[in-house]
Parts: sequence; structure tokens; C-alpha cells
Amino acid sequence: MKKRVAVLGATGSIGKNTLDVLRAGKDDFEPVLFSSHSDVTGLLALSREYPAAALALSSGDGGTMPDTAYLGRQGLLRAIAECGADIVVNGIAGAAGLEPSLAALEAGADLALANKETIVMAAPLVFALAEEKKVRIIPVDSEHSAVFNLVEAHGRDKLEEILLTASGGPFRKRTREELAAITLKDALNHPTWNMGPKITIDSASMANKGLEVIEAAFLFGVSPEQIAVVVHPQSIVHSMIRLRDGAVYAELSKPDMRRPIHNALYYPACTPCAFGRLGFDALTLEFEKPDGEKFPMLPLAYEAARKGGQYTTVYNAANETAVAAFLTGTVGFLDIPRIVEYVLNKDWSSGGISSPGTGEKAAALEAILDTDRRARKLAENYILEIKR
Repeated sequence: MKKRVAVLGATGSIGKNTLDVLRAGKDDFEPVLFSSHSDVTGLLALSREYPAAALALSSGDGGTMPDTAYLGRQGLLRAIAECGADIVVNGIAGAAGLEPSLAALEAGADLALANKETIVMAAPLVFALAEEKKVRIIPVDSEHSAVFNLVEAHGRDKLEEILLTASGGPFRKRTREELAAITLKDALNHPTWNMGPKITIDSASMANKGLEVIEAAFLFGVSPEQIAVVVHPQSIVHSMIRLRDGAVYAELSKPDMRRPIHNALYYPACTPCAFGRLGFDALTLEFEKPDGEKFPMLPLAYEAARKGGQYTTVYNAANETAVAAFLTGTVGFLDIPRIVEYVLNKDWSSGGISSPGTGEKAAALEAILDTDRRARKLAENYILEIKR
């Protein structure tokens, strides 16, 4: 029987890579839902290829969408609940992906998760719901997919340290002074990966790696002190783990997001995969320590992870607000960590969530979203001060 697959953010980077995997495994998968925020043209093209799949446009501006399409945020959540997927690939960018992740779990589907904000903002809620519904959360980010596979192979009880690799982005050799003059065009020119604008900016500032540190701490049940970041420009080693005996094990492949997506969709089976296969005829691997002074978004993420509670939600909200301002030319590249630090320095010590009971899920989600709104408002007000 084919596995029924829903793809959220189907017209974005993760979505397009997922489509390649679905086409390669056409005898194994049946797409049942595609969503996009506003790309009507992209969704209609997918509908012609897969006419039986439902469509959801979360912006709500349907235009030429068919009458059967689900529109708006509530429409998307209803589509997830009704599509009958066995597994949902969440490739939505940013905090907007949280509620769709919860909807997928609530519907009893496994979650192939590329939306790291789901875990960064709401790990206790997400894990409690997955346990209640007896479904799995399978990471799709190349780094977390690698750690997931390595821990599965060697056992969580043997794990001493997680080593997350980072490409270093386009600016790892720039000085702090040079970073002050970075343009949007510069920041969108990633040397290795082809991603959407927000994630590409996050990679340039190392906020993406900061979010991954937070996510890894929650996903694998380790402290921030058990996670190290290693700059590896070739992006061949996707991450490593150190066991208690000191041995380090790594996962290597070409940088191709289709491989971790393939692994998530076929999990727990290990099946042949044509994507990302690596040859060793000529291979150079470099590693170096990240520079926290040049890229303060990384140490700020460690600070948020250590404080816990609402601070990880605040880190994400402030960063999303700052990146949006940078994308419109409102603030400079170095203003991004400045804004995030300002918001994190406020007192967010009360109101954090623990694992909620069944009847407390709605209240827990509202508390998270309220923190997210308040952090964004603080960031927006600070941006206005910067502009004066």
C-alpha cells in the first residue's frame, strides 16, 4: 500500500525537493495534499500533475484556485485534518509552521519536520502531542537528520556530545568591519545551499545554526553544553556524534536535501537512494571553530537555550522580525543580532510551558503565541528607535 503524503510549503525549497523524492518513489507514495502560502501558479501546476491531491493556500487569496481548495490559515489546518495523510512534510518557513505541525500530529500523522521553529517554540507541547497520538517526529534538516540516524545506529545511552556542522555561510572570512557594509544581495548568495530568503539570511548570520542548537537540545534530550558547532565549508559532513568512549561518528554525503527527505519518507526502512551519493576520488574536508564575536546570533542562541522557558520562542520571534526588516532594507545586517539581544535581555522568565495535559493544549499554544506576539512587538519598536 502506498504511503499517503502531505507536503506543506510545496512550492518552496523543501517542497520542491520533496516532489523530486515523490516522483522518484512514485510506486511507494500517494500525494494527498499540497499547500503554499501564496503561490497559486505553483499549486495549480502540482494539481495538474497530481489531480487527486487537495490544495491549500494559506494566504486566503484564492484568485484562480478551484472551488475545492482550502483557503486561509484555518483552511490549511482543516486540510491537514481531513486529507488522511500517513506522513506530513512540513517545509513551511518560520513560526507560521507551528500550528500546521500540531495539526498534523493531532490528525495522527507522522511528522517529517523541516520547520525547526516548531521545536524551538513549543517542544513540550509538540512532544506531548506526539506521544498522545503515538506518532513519530522525524527531522528533515540535514544536520538533525544526520544526528537522528547516528543516534539510532549507536544508541542514545552512549551519546556524550553532538557536533553540528555549519557551512559558515558566505561571510565566514569577512571581518567585523566588512560585515557592517553587507548588502542584501551579498547575504542571499549562499556558497552551498539553495534555500529561501529567510533561511539564507539566517545562514549568513548563523542564526540558523543557533536555531538548530536549540532544536537539537530538545530533540535529543541533551543540554546546550553537550552541543558543539563546527564550521565545515564543504557541507559534506552533515553532523557528528561523540560517544562516551571518545569515538566520533559522522554522516557524509553530497549536500542534497533530497536525501534526508527520502530517509524521512521511507523511515524506518533503509531503501536505495540516488540522491547525494558521495565519491572519494578527490575529497577535502576542513573544520574550524565558529567566531562568536563576528556572529553573535550563535552565542545568543546558546543563552536562550540555557535559560529555557519562553526565551527560545523570543529568540526566534525577534530574529524573524529583524530578518524581515533587513529584507526590506529597513535595518543593516549587524542590526539583526543587536535587535535580538535587545529583546532577549528583557525578563521572559515567567510563563514558560511544561508538558501539557490533554485539556491544556489550547492554553499552552495560546501562551506560546502570546509570547511570540509580544517579542515581535518589542523588536518592531526597537527597529523604529534604530531608524530615528
